[in-house]
Amino acid sequence: MVQIPEKSTVIYPETDGEPMANNTEQFTWIVTIKENLELLFADDPNVFVAGDLLWYPVEGDNTLRQAPDAMVVFGRPKGRRGCYLQWREANLPPQVVFEILSPGNTLKEMAKKFRFYEQYGVEEYYLYDPDKIDLSGWLRSPAGRLDVIEEMDGWVSPRLQIRFEPSESGSQIFRPDGQPFLTFVELEMLRLQAQQQAEQAQQQAEQAQQRAEQAERRAERLAERLRALGIDPESI
Repeated sequence: MVQIPEKSTVIYPETDGEPMANNTEQFTWIVTIKENLELLFADDPNVFVAGDLLWYPVEGDNTLRQAPDAMVVFGRPKGRRGCYLQWREANLPPQVVFEILSPGNTLKEMAKKFRFYEQYGVEEYYLYDPDKIDLSGWLRSPAGRLDVIEEMDGWVSPRLQIRFEPSESGSQIFRPDGQPFLTFVELEMLRLQAQQQAEQAQQQAEQAQQRAEQAERRAERLAERLRALGIDPESI
């Protein structure tokens, strides 16, 4: 009797041992983009957003992988994942990926990432160099290639509907409603400012109510005095 060996179990590591960022500016950009994308699609249960998550596109090959700084998958539910195993995700690749350059990134490394994203189905690829303030983008063509986006100034992502506006002082990204992507600190400051304004408005409303009640009590006392003098307040 011929024994057929059991299929070995392939382990897909959840980390590649590499740091998410090499400096504070790169880290700030990664977190800002990822968290703002989370906010943008917070109400859509079928948009999965992740940062620095290992993506394995082919079952059985744990050496074929990339961890985009930020990625968006339309058609997959939110939730915790140790890594993104594409064959368990309706075979949907991330449609949009972002990479933030650091001084440690090499041309060879970035070329390898580009080939990976082009081969495995990414529709939109955005690359930002915060040191050079240089933003590049690629869009998948009908022929299946990632073609360079010639003009990024004012470019609107077909999938995300966010707008890019590179400038000499630094690139900006705007939500579909025109609001800019903000850091966590900026978002918290806006939240506190809105909270303070709401509290002030509430205090003003309460003070106005108190003044109205005081005026009503004064009017009632005056009416009582007039009636005591035999004068009908309604006739005045």
